[in-house]
Amino acid sequence: MTKVLRTLTVLFAVLGLTQAVQAAGIQLPVPRQTIPPGTELSHQDLIERKFPSRAAQQFAVAAHRSQVVGLVARRTLLPGQPIPVSAVEKPLLVKRGEPARLVFHEQGLMIIMQVEALQNGGAGSFVRVRNVDSGLVVSGRVQQDGSIRVEN
Repeated sequence: MTKVLRTLTVLFAVLGLTQAVQAAGIQLPVPRQTIPPGTELSHQDLIERKFPSRAAQQFAVAAHRSQVVGLVARRTLLPGQPIPVSAVEKPLLVKRGEPARLVFHEQGLMIIMQVEALQNGGAGSFVRVRNVDSGLVVSGRVQQDGSIRVEN
C-alpha cells in the first residue's frame, strides 16, 4: 500500500511540475484575424497569446510587437498563430520594373537620373537598377523617400 501511495505522490508531483512549466510560458504577438499578403501590420492587428517557452526557441518567431509592427506580410498570417520572422518584410519602396530616381552625391556634385528598378527593395536594402538612357546597370541603397543612392 505504501508503494502505491509513493507512486501516486510522485505522479501528482510530476503533473504539478508539468502544469507549472506550462504556466511559465511566454507571451507572443499573434494576428487578431487573418492577415493577407501585402498588408502592413499595425498594433491593432495584433494581440498577445501565451505559448510554451520552448515555442519561441524552437522556431524563429517574433517575440515582441516591435519586431513586426510596420512590416508587411509576405504570406497569409493566421489568427492566433505566432508570426515567423521570415513571413514579414520591410515595406517595398522600390518595385521591380517600375521607374525610380537614382541620386549620386559627392563633394557638392549631385546627379539625379531616371532609372528602372531591376529588384524590389525596402529602405536600407541594396537594389540593382538600369539607366533608362544608357542601359548601364548599377547598385544603390534604397532611401526612406524611395530614391536610390549610389555611393562611390
